[in-house]
Amino acid sequence: MAINPRGIESALSLETSTSRHRETHQDRVRMRIDGRWMVLAAALWIQAFTGTNFDFSAYSSELKAALGISQVQLSYLATASDLGKALGWSSGLALIYLPLPLVLLLTAVIGLAAYAVQWLVITSRISLPYLPVFLVCLLAGCSICWFNTICFVLCIKNFPMSRALALSLTISFNGVSAALFSLVAKTLGSTSSVYLLLNATLPLLASAASLPPILYYHHPVSSTTVSPRAADNRIFLWLFALAFVTGLYLLFLNSVSTTVVIACFLLVGAVSLLLFPLCIPCLVCSHSQESTQTLQHLHKPLIDHQSSSAADVAEEDDISSREGRGPWKSWWCCCCCDQLMAMDRLSGLAEEHGVKKLMRRVDFWLYYLVYLCGATVGLVYSNNLGQIAQSLGKESQTTTLVTIYSSCSFFGRLFSAAPDFLTGKAHFARTGWLAVAQVLTPVAFFLLGESGDGKALLAGTALVGLSSGFVFAAAVSVTSDLFGPNSVGVNHNILITNIPVGSLLYGVLAALYYDANGVMIGDGMVVCMGRECYAKTFVLWGCISLFGLACSVVLYLRTRLAYEFSDRRRSPAALVDRGAIDNGFDG
Repeated sequence: MAINPRGIESALSLETSTSRHRETHQDRVRMRIDGRWMVLAAALWIQAFTGTNFDFSAYSSELKAALGISQVQLSYLATASDLGKALGWSSGLALIYLPLPLVLLLTAVIGLAAYAVQWLVITSRISLPYLPVFLVCLLAGCSICWFNTICFVLCIKNFPMSRALALSLTISFNGVSAALFSLVAKTLGSTSSVYLLLNATLPLLASAASLPPILYYHHPVSSTTVSPRAADNRIFLWLFALAFVTGLYLLFLNSVSTTVVIACFLLVGAVSLLLFPLCIPCLVCSHSQESTQTLQHLHKPLIDHQSSSAADVAEEDDISSREGRGPWKSWWCCCCCDQLMAMDRLSGLAEEHGVKKLMRRVDFWLYYLVYLCGATVGLVYSNNLGQIAQSLGKESQTTTLVTIYSSCSFFGRLFSAAPDFLTGKAHFARTGWLAVAQVLTPVAFFLLGESGDGKALLAGTALVGLSSGFVFAAAVSVTSDLFGPNSVGVNHNILITNIPVGSLLYGVLAALYYDANGVMIGDGMVVCMGRECYAKTFVLWGCISLFGLACSVVLYLRTRLAYEFSDRRRSPAALVDRGAIDNGFDG
């Protein structure tokens, strides 16, 4: 039988045309719904239901009684959960060699296993020695860090030009986890052990619900093909407003959920607010090719040492030379601090740092101390809220205190986006905002050390939550600014190794003071009642956070010129000038 070559060519041509038509149709569907916002909504869901470390104090007293351990041993378990974050770098490696959806499911399964074992122990269904429980807490902390890294990667890859806003918004929702879990626990009407059951199951359910948009829409976006930043900022403004409403809803209405029926209604409202971001992508149409071409023409890397023009170098030298003028120079000379300001100083932002280069940076270790003596102290405080409330006779308010800390941490994370919304209106380095946020922590601890009444406890908890939340959210963007956006997955996980270090130091010190003032009641368990249980600890934490504040001021002074230089490069006039130069115009 003869074969007609022309017939085969016609068939292949028809098949190719049909295939192209299908691809074009799929692309049009994706263009109608901007997939980046679908991925962002999925990341918000993941973060909202994976902040399982914030409710530790809700069940810590019951865990302590079930294991029959001292306060120091309980502090070690909290440290184990934080120590899991020291293994967070492994999530970056996993994302290099495995697909992101597979890493997400693996992380959810790890968390499920870790918290399920703790729930079986606390409900006396199984009996385990102390060491296996310690290792299980370590595994649980590792899963939290993996969830966070996955969300960081989703934000950075899909919003390269607005990554700071995407990160601030996403990280902020991690702060509502404790308030959400509190509502669910009240709905179930069970004991504090239900928090462990929720920690095991809700992250898995949230991960499963987030998989479809991630699988279908997650395609890393080039920074030269995204929509103009102004358009993104308007959408982010609406999303931040929605997040603010969600935080107020959980903060003020959580306290009125006194019955199961009321808690059910409030939970439905909270879930509805979390679902609303899914409506945003349907309202966002892709921008025209003209906008994309304009952006391609204007967009330039933040810092490019290989192709920087002579004008940029001259501008940088002009900014740096300001330190040699005016009263500031003489003041620093009088204090013999000018060498500290100039030693190994960053010349610009967004320069990529490998691990070896990062370890040699003075600014990194200064930044490490800022986090260690600031937000980490606040995290240790939240881990001890159960025992603090019990020692002051406010055990019935433990859930309220956890909700206040969680909600205020949420608002602090939202406020960390202020520098990005004020870009072009107020030129203030992100590290300067970090220093301002640090002020609240020592104020809170000195207030708690001076007064032990219920009002001071509520106010101090709110202040610590605001300050810690701001630092938690801003830290990712600061790491990206100072040490490069492409390396943030590894570098930020190196930074947060300070959390287990601080958790061990501050937690054990607090536990030693607690046990020294307590009395032993059966099976070696120590209980302390009264202000003296934590009074000295609060003063000590206040002094440590003051040192962290001083470090943050020094970090700001060392990096403010780099931020000023980058602001000048990103100004509209600078972009237009560079565009003219790149096209061969001398002006």
